[in-house]
Amino acid sequence: MARRSFLLLSAALLAAACTAAPTGPTVDDSGRPLPKVYRIAPGSAARIEYRVLDSVNALRQAKGAPSVALNAKLNAAAATHSRDMSVQNRPWHFGSDGSSPIDRARRVGYAGRIVGENISETYETEIETLGAWMEEAPTRNVILDPEARELGIAWFQEANGKIWWTLVMGSPQLSATPGFGLGPA
Repeated sequence: MARRSFLLLSAALLAAACTAAPTGPTVDDSGRPLPKVYRIAPGSAARIEYRVLDSVNALRQAKGAPSVALNAKLNAAAATHSRDMSVQNRPWHFGSDGSSPIDRARRVGYAGRIVGENISETYETEIETLGAWMEEAPTRNVILDPEARELGIAWFQEANGKIWWTLVMGSPQLSATPGFGLGPA
């Protein structure tokens, strides 16, 4: 019995010694860790949506702006655009059919005003993406706009791990965005 235990222990130690150590760099030139692919697990949509909502509301509170609530229609408009950006393979505010954020909101039945839209093509988490948006004045202004009362957040993750994020801010209290009625386009 002791001989068998010794052989198993020796085999385990040999196997452990044969595992390859990381061969490439783990930090960039500035000493920061290299990015890792962030995989979004199936069924984590609500967790991500509320993490973004809580983070956005904390940022807005710090600037004295009113809090926002999630809006399912804005989520749907954001999801449509995230998938479409992936199809087009470029981050921009126009859909492959020429649609704008206002058009996409109208298509899902959102009757309020679109305050703004932020987009991103990245491998980063939702919080890292939000942080990057907060570093630039135009995207920060969308997040902190005091007229916004609702938020839509969605993403599309490709097989290679790339994530296309879309955040849409709206306000149901304001009249529809000019040119944005409920009638035909």
